Order: sequence, then structure tokens, then C-alpha cells
Amino acid sequence: QVQLVQSGGGLVQAGGSLRLSCAASGSRFSINTMGWYRQAPGKQRDLVARITSNGSTNYADSVKGRFTISRDNAKNTVYLQMNSLKPEDTAVYYCKAVVSFGSVALYQYWGQGTQVTVSS
Repeated sequence: QVQLVQSGGGLVQAGGSLRLSCAASGSRFSINTMGWYRQAPGKQRDLVARITSNGSTNYADSVKGRFTISRDNAKNTVYLQMNSLKPEDTAVYYCKAVVSFGSVALYQYWGQGTQVTVSS
């Protein structure tokens, strides 16, 4: 069992910054890929950014150059630094971890979500 606990988020003005954190806890697991997703009202949950265990990253086109994903493997924590925020970034942000338990099989776990609201 793995739990993902998110922190950060809130209300900021356009052009401002926020940093989201997501810490994984449990036992007998290894985290492969971690990522951030977001879901705006009436829309699908979409990938924002992801990072592999080796540090390779991918970003949605809409956030490239503004958001940075990073991880601290020793702390089992992933971060999302969000700069130059825009109103269209407003959404509930979710952390996801792809986890293995010493086998080929992989399991997905989600954080509880946190609201990010960007005012104009």
C-alpha cells in the first residue's frame, strides 16, 4: 500500500508562482514514474508533467517553459514548481505515482488533489 499526500496549491494572481509537493509513504515499494495531472471543471484529467526514476521529464505543451517537475528519491517526493501562472492553469492538481513491488507488475496511486486558482 502506498499513500500520496499532496501539499501546496492555493490562490495566486496571474504571473505568480506556486510549488506543489507530493510525498509517498508505505513499505516494500519502488517508485518508477511520478507525475502531475490537472482537471479543470468540465474537462478531462490531463497530464501536466512527469518524471522518471532517472530524472527524464516530459511536459504538456501548455506548460513548457513555465512549470518544472523534480523529485527527491531519498524522500520519495515529487515537486511541481509553477511559474508565470495563467488563469487557464486553474484546476485541481493531482499527483500520481507508478509503483512496483519488486516485480514487473506496476500499480498506480493518486494523491488527494489540491486546488490551484489563478486570478486575472
